[in-house]
Amino acid sequence: MSERVTRRIIARGRVQGVGFRYALRREAERLALHGWVRNRSDGSVEAIVQGDPDRVDAMLAWARRGPDAAEVASLDIEEAGGAFAGFEMRPTA
Repeated sequence: MSERVTRRIIARGRVQGVGFRYALRREAERLALHGWVRNRSDGSVEAIVQGDPDRVDAMLAWARRGPDAAEVASLDIEEAGGAFAGFEMRPTA
């Protein structure tokens, strides 16, 4: 099995109400990544992405810009752990 990496990201800016979570989920599924995404009560979007390092890097590059209507002001990225099957939407935290 190839190496897997896991990253936690928090996107800030105009990222809620613009389809960011849905678009992130579609992109993660297109890249065959596992994890989850959710809105946060502070207006940010949080996600865990796990998979092949090159595909995770592609997801991070996508998240820096997001869908067309989004304006990503910052993207925090840190290493994370866990095991995930598929990619899910989670309730707001």
